Amino acid sequence: MNLNFVQAAEAAETRTEDIKLYDPATAFPGMAAAGRLAASCLDMLAREVREGVTTARLDDLARQFVYDNGALPACLGYRGYRHTLCISLNHVVCHGIPGARVLKDGDIMNIDVTVIVDGWHGDTSRMYAVGETPRKARRLMDITYEATMRGIAAVKPGATLGDLGHAIQSFAESERLSVVREFCGHGVGRIFHDAPNILHYGKPGEGPVLRPGMMFTVEPMLNLGGPMSKILNDGWTAVTKDKSLSAQYEHSVGVSETGVEIFTRSPAGLDTPHTLAG
Repeated sequence: MNLNFVQAAEAAETRTEDIKLYDPATAFPGMAAAGRLAASCLDMLAREVREGVTTARLDDLARQFVYDNGALPACLGYRGYRHTLCISLNHVVCHGIPGARVLKDGDIMNIDVTVIVDGWHGDTSRMYAVGETPRKARRLMDITYEATMRGIAAVKPGATLGDLGHAIQSFAESERLSVVREFCGHGVGRIFHDAPNILHYGKPGEGPVLRPGMMFTVEPMLNLGGPMSKILNDGWTAVTKDKSLSAQYEHSVGVSETGVEIFTRSPAGLDTPHTLAG
């Protein structure tokens, strides 16, 4: 990737191939507010994820929660998408569409939400388990969460995006899981999806160097089987080609002067694997 850096205050609020550098003193508090609300939405949904509930019901609850808190659902109307959440069950890799599907005992799923608070985008997702889930599914969630946090731990000034990707890939593959290649993280801030693309695989020392003020998502998708995915006819839903289980966690983060700030931590401490509210 051969990308330039620009000061966000001087750049147009549209996606370009330039990496925007925000002023941490002004941008990070705004991102933290948006991230906290997005994480609070997922906290609220933890009480609602149970057998017999439809994914459309979860979407309705999330949309009302976002509006009730004076924010906007970023996905609603985005490129024609008609929902607040993406809900990806079992072998769905990402971008699953809420609908009439009823949750069943043993399901695992990723719920992804992005909210807009005062122009800032808080983008996060986490895994949920329904009832008694198989051991292999719980292990998949555990490793995916750990891989996400290892990628985030690699974020600091002077590191590279290749360092981040390598931290995720090396751990995932050491645990005999595969990393999805077709989807990646992205720059975030005033724009929903911005440069740079954040690959969840790579080689140490390669790619753009991280600088204070960069903001982006880290959101690896790991599969129990092979890494390949395909998009269904609805144009959104991506599934594993071999129908193996898939999992994903996502945080929005910012590069600080000394390391990394995570904007989307759960206020209730519910963002670790298969943890539900009591």
